[in-house]
Amino acid sequence: MGNRGYRVNHKKVKRIMSKLGIHGITPRGKYNSYKGDQNGTCKNLLLSKSVGEERRETAYERDFSTTACNQKWTTDVSEFHIAAGKLYLSPILDIHNREIVAFNVSRSPNFAQTTDMLGKAFAKHGNLEGLILHSDQGWQYQMKFYRQELERRGIRQSMSRKGNCLDNSPMENFFGVMKNEMFYGHEYEFQSLDELEKAIVAYIEYYNNERIMEKTKGLPPVLYRQQSLSQLSC
Repeated sequence: MGNRGYRVNHKKVKRIMSKLGIHGITPRGKYNSYKGDQNGTCKNLLLSKSVGEERRETAYERDFSTTACNQKWTTDVSEFHIAAGKLYLSPILDIHNREIVAFNVSRSPNFAQTTDMLGKAFAKHGNLEGLILHSDQGWQYQMKFYRQELERRGIRQSMSRKGNCLDNSPMENFFGVMKNEMFYGHEYEFQSLDELEKAIVAYIEYYNNERIMEKTKGLPPVLYRQQSLSQLSC
């Protein structure tokens, strides 16, 4: 709305949506790539631990805060199931501006999908020294080659605690938004996997370059990245 010259509080939008009976679609079950600890799990670097002074109670707090792009990335795999079969989307999301940095769409959740996604991200951004790349404990993120590729570039690997999807909530939120807006309720409109793949690619293009959100101050992710970079160079 702000890009069109209107200043409307988000609470007013929620009230109007409620009055019109407009609401989001409840997310459904997700693809789970966890196949046990294969000696490749690591610490959650986005989690801080504190112990209370009085009752000595242990508390954990997630830290998704950033001050610039390429500080914290997150990745996961999500399944899209239609009558013609299944597709798997493997993206990397920059937590700072919520941009999809790189992605791969595959008909099976194999390791080639993960390495292709990494290759695209590394080709796009040269120096990633100190970046944290977060994921769940999926088998592909425990692979020796994956861990070595991150280490070789000075990237710090981070993993969610077992069975705790909230530890990777920025990625989960993206999947929820994407499926609510272009997939749920439209599953039977896709006649083939090729048709579904084109829709997935088109949505990510729209999401990165056109879709505005409160987190990015009413700007699409790519424009927010550009604005952040221009402010740093001032």
